[in-house]
Amino acid sequence: MLKTAIYPGSFDPVTLGHLDIAERASKIFDRVIVTVMENRRKKCWFSLEQRMGMLKKSTAHIPNISIDRSDILLADYCSGKGDVVVIKGLRALSDFELEFQMALINRKLNARLDTLFLTTGERFQYLSSSVIKEICTLGGDVSEFIPREIYDDVSRCSRHHKEKV
Repeated sequence: MLKTAIYPGSFDPVTLGHLDIAERASKIFDRVIVTVMENRRKKCWFSLEQRMGMLKKSTAHIPNISIDRSDILLADYCSGKGDVVVIKGLRALSDFELEFQMALINRKLNARLDTLFLTTGERFQYLSSSVIKEICTLGGDVSEFIPREIYDDVSRCSRHHKEKV
């Protein structure tokens, strides 16, 4: 029986690496809920609503993906969704250490919760939202790193952040 998968993240902004993981998860699971998590430790460029909008645009072609948001613990969020599996994308060994720790904590908080790690496609291993924001701030072109559906959104926001620097 295939379960519902929860793919959590800040997605500030969504990258082609994020989209790669979401698309691959959608082929494994009947339903994937991409969940924009509020991370109080991160200083986001985009509001939760903007990030949800960008994800909706970027995943519109994938019928079994829906977009949600959460500002509670992932383990608690997942317990309200029934039998689910958490999807986490890994780019490098350094990602694994943190994500493995989080998977163990989530399992401790919610004994029914499993985490499935998907390795990012090699062409996206270097890609992160932080890198996108850095390139934007310095005036670089990010068109080959983000979904084309959100290019204008990211460009508008990057102009705003460049003016603040």
